[in-house]
Formats: sequence, structure tokens, C-alpha cells
Amino acid sequence: MMNFEKRTGPDLGADAPVYPSHGVPDWYRDAKLGFFVHWGLYSVPAWAVQHGEGVDIPTEDAYAWHQYAEWYGNTVRIPGSPTWERHQRVYGPGVSYEDLADRWDAAAFDADAFVGELVDAGARYIVPTTKHHEGFCLWGTETTGFNAVARGPRRDLVAEFHDATRRAGARFGVYYSGALDWHVSDFPPIESDTDLFRHRRNDEHFARYSAAQLDELVARFSPDLLWNDIEWPDAGKGREDHGVAALLSRYFDAVPDGVVNDRWGVPYHGFLTREYTHIPDIIPQPWESTRGLGYSFGYNQDEDARHSLSGAELVRLLVDVVAKNGNLLINVGPAADGSIPELQRDAMRDLGAWLRTNGDAVYGTRPWIRMGEETGAPRRYTRSADAVHLHAMDPEAGEIALPVEFGDVPVRWADGTPVRTDADAHGIRVAEIPAGLRGEPVAVLTAVGI
Repeated sequence: MMNFEKRTGPDLGADAPVYPSHGVPDWYRDAKLGFFVHWGLYSVPAWAVQHGEGVDIPTEDAYAWHQYAEWYGNTVRIPGSPTWERHQRVYGPGVSYEDLADRWDAAAFDADAFVGELVDAGARYIVPTTKHHEGFCLWGTETTGFNAVARGPRRDLVAEFHDATRRAGARFGVYYSGALDWHVSDFPPIESDTDLFRHRRNDEHFARYSAAQLDELVARFSPDLLWNDIEWPDAGKGREDHGVAALLSRYFDAVPDGVVNDRWGVPYHGFLTREYTHIPDIIPQPWESTRGLGYSFGYNQDEDARHSLSGAELVRLLVDVVAKNGNLLINVGPAADGSIPELQRDAMRDLGAWLRTNGDAVYGTRPWIRMGEETGAPRRYTRSADAVHLHAMDPEAGEIALPVEFGDVPVRWADGTPVRTDADAHGIRVAEIPAGLRGEPVAVLTAVGI
């Protein structure tokens, strides 16, 4: 996956705008866990080619066999692709992807119950898609009739998410596709990473359209977080009123403790994003790991437990990311009716149960002097105000060597179980992992006073 902070063009030279000097606020760095919600027209077909171990897809076919169900609107336009073939069988040649808007029934969606599941799973912020690359807006926008109030659900889904999130006491963010909108574009389908930036509109009309939609979202919802995707139209990267610099200035004026990501295609970055990418060590800048529980963000009905993170794997992913100075933005992809598929819900509930005992070693922490050790039993470290937390990533091992920096300071297990330690042949303290914690995804030991 590409790193978007490296894309900062075009070079405007002396005409370059002045960007806000706005850093990443502490609330975001303390939050550690957010939930993406990818829900849109793509949730009606809810399908993409299965990916995973043993699946070998040639690079030249990566977009025709795309792993993301939310890219259905692109892959269905590639003749002969698996998505195109399936669409012909299921819907017939006379039904376009955009026709599915009128088949989207979200009558069963209960925003408070949905958001409640995310908060119970430990979410401190929630980021629903407001418009993905297909161009279908999930709020009652005045810019286009291609929206969820005028068609399909006949509801302002973003407003419902916003209100429920605020009631639940979590931070609210919005995902917005800034530079890709297939509904108002006449380009061929995207079939390569190069096409991703070639087959998109960069004209002033589209830049103004995108700016008007983003201004609407800010005015109506005052989101704590703006998560833009796939850059911004080039005609909106200068000193224009509809340019990124002006948009962000207006946003920070409206939401002084707001935060943005790095996917604007300009020199200004908020937090960095890493998508479906393993990060080997601490990144000094605030960053965010994002991925679906499976291989897709949008719901893929063909995925099963072989393709999706278990609760234990989700816990270990969160701990790994936080130890390296990141936040985890994990995605839930609801079905078209707004329900959370059981496979996803089970993993989320396991995560929430673990965090209710071990949250003090995650929320509000910062990286320690290193994220783990090069040898010995796998572990991760996090640091809070007066303690360092050791996360034993393989509790079934039965014991964990304490780092020399712990010295003789008091240590305790997160569940209150007394710690038994012995010195090994090298004089290193080794803690026995209690039997009751050996079945946990991660066992947390805290050294107080470091």
C-alpha cells in the first residue's frame, strides 16, 4: 500500500498557499482505538473476490480481482472481471451499479444500537463513510440528488451516526472521498495504481463540488476528525477559496481541536495513515493503522472465519500498533440492512472484553524506549504517566522475562493477580504468567514507578 504523505504535488512554487500550523491533538493520541464504518451502495451486492492465504493474483489483475467490496462500482465496469460476471448473473445486463441505490433497504438500521456495539468494543472515535468513490452521499446534501435521503434508504444516515455517537460520548469523524467520484466522471475503470491518479477529475468544477460537500459536512456535523481519501483535485490545491488550505483553515476555525489525516496530496499532513501494512517499529509521528476485520472494508458476504481476524488476533493487532505510537482504526462493514455480521461482531466483543480489564495499558499511553525485544518471548511495551506496561503476546508460554529497566520496582498483573518472579541463570527476573491469564490473547504486567 502506498504512503500518501509522499504525494504533495503539484509544485506551485511561489503561488503555494499557507497551510494551517495545526498539530495532532492529545485527545486523538490518547484515544488509540477508532472504528471505521464502510457502508454504501456496495453493501447491496456485498461481494468481492476472496483473498487470503493460498490465493495468488497476478499484479496486472489486482484491480479486476480487487479485494475491497467497496470497489464494486469500479470492478463491475471491467469487462470479464469476476465482479462483472457475477453482476450479470445476479442482476442482469439491464441493471447498472447505480440502479442498486433504489434497492438499498436500511429500514432495520438502529444507530444507537450500532454505535453502542462499537463503544462497547472500546471505540473512542467513530468514522463512517459519508461518500465513497462511487459518489453516493449518505447525508442530505444539497449538491446532488445521488444521496441516501433522496434514494434508497430515504434517511440521513450520517446525521443518525453523528447523533448516536455524540449521545454515546465518543468522538465523531467523517470519511470523505476527495478526488474520486465515479458518479460525476466519465473515465474508464481503474485497472492499476497509475490509473488511480490518471483516471480522476482535477478540474475546477469538480474541485468546487468536492469543497462544497466537505464544507457541508463540517457545517452540519462539526466532525472531530476529517479522514480524506485518495487526495484532492489538483485545481483545489492552490490559494483558491475551494482549495485544501482554505478548507482546512475553515475547518480548524470551526473545530479548534479537530484533526485530519495525510491523504490530501499537499505538503500539510495531520496523522500518517498505514493501510493493511505491518509496521516494524515505532514511528515518531502520530500515525494510524487501518484495515478491515477481513480483507475488505465493505462487507463481503463470501468471507468467513478463514479470512477474518479473530478476537485474539484483533487484540494483538491493537497492542502492536499502540506500542509503535499508532492508533488503530479498525473497520466494521455492515450488511445493507445496517446489521453487523456475526463474525465481525464476535471479534469486536472479544476486544471490548479484553479492554475492560486492560484498557489502562492502552488508552492514553505513549511508546516506551522500545516497542519490544529482539529476542525472547514476544512482548510489546506501552508507557503511561507513572508506569510501563509489558504486554505478553503469548501468555501460553507460561513465563516472561522482565526487562532490566524494571529493576526491583513493584510489578502487578492487570487483573490484580499477585506476581511471582524468579531470577534466571543470568540474574534476569522472570515472571510466571498465572494460569488464569494464559488463555488471554495478551497478558499485561505493569511496572509502577518507572
